[in-house]
Amino acid sequence: MFWIALIAILILSAWAQYQVSHQFRKYSQVANRRYMTGAQAAAAVLQAHGVTGVGIERCPGHLTDHYDPRDNTIYLSDGVYNSATIAAVGVACHEAGHACQYAENYFPIRVRSAIIPACRFGSYFSYILIFIGLFLYSQSWFGLGVLLFSLTTLFQLITLPVEFNASNRALATIEGQGLLYEDEYYGARKVLRAAALTYVAALLTSLLYLAQYLLIFLNMGRRNE
Repeated sequence: MFWIALIAILILSAWAQYQVSHQFRKYSQVANRRYMTGAQAAAAVLQAHGVTGVGIERCPGHLTDHYDPRDNTIYLSDGVYNSATIAAVGVACHEAGHACQYAENYFPIRVRSAIIPACRFGSYFSYILIFIGLFLYSQSWFGLGVLLFSLTTLFQLITLPVEFNASNRALATIEGQGLLYEDEYYGARKVLRAAALTYVAALLTSLLYLAQYLLIFLNMGRRNE
C-alpha cells in the first residue's frame, strides 16, 4: 500500500511541477494589455492593502521570487520584475500577498516563521536518528527521529494555508483593482493554482512517510514486548 500511495503522489508531484513550468511559460509569453510589470503589480497590491515600507527588488534566477521578512523586501526574478506579462503580474501579486500577511500579523505565517529554526534542525537530524534507530533497532532513537521528522510535516501543513491565502489575496486584488482584464485574470489564476498544487503534493509526500515511520515505530514496540 505504501508503494502504491508513493507512486501516486510522485505522479501528482511530477504533474504539479509540469503545470507550474507549463503555465508560467505559457503566460510569460502573453503581454497584459495594461502593460503592467511585475514590480508595478506588487506595488499595486501593497497600496490596495495600505501596506507601506516594503521594498521591491530584482533577484537573479528563474522563479526565485520570494518575500523576505528579514529586510521587508519583495524579491522578483528577472522574468517577473520588469516583465509586463500575465504570469509576471500573478507571481508578483502572490509575493506581495505574503508581505501583506506579515503587515497584518496573519496568524499562520507568524507560526510558520516561529517554527522555522526547529524545522531546519529536525530536517537535518531526523534522518540521522531514524537511521541510527534502525541500525541499532532502538525504538527510542527511532522515535526521536520520527518526532523531529514530524516538525517538517507540521511546517508543510502550516505552509498550505499561508500559500493559499497569499494567492487568494493576489487574485482578489487583481480582480478588485482591475490590474488585469477578465480574460487575463484567468491566466494568472491558472499560474497560481498550479503553484499551489506543488505544496499539496509536498504535504502528501511528507504525511505518507510520517505514517510509514509511525508504523515501524509501533512494530518495534510490539517486538520488544
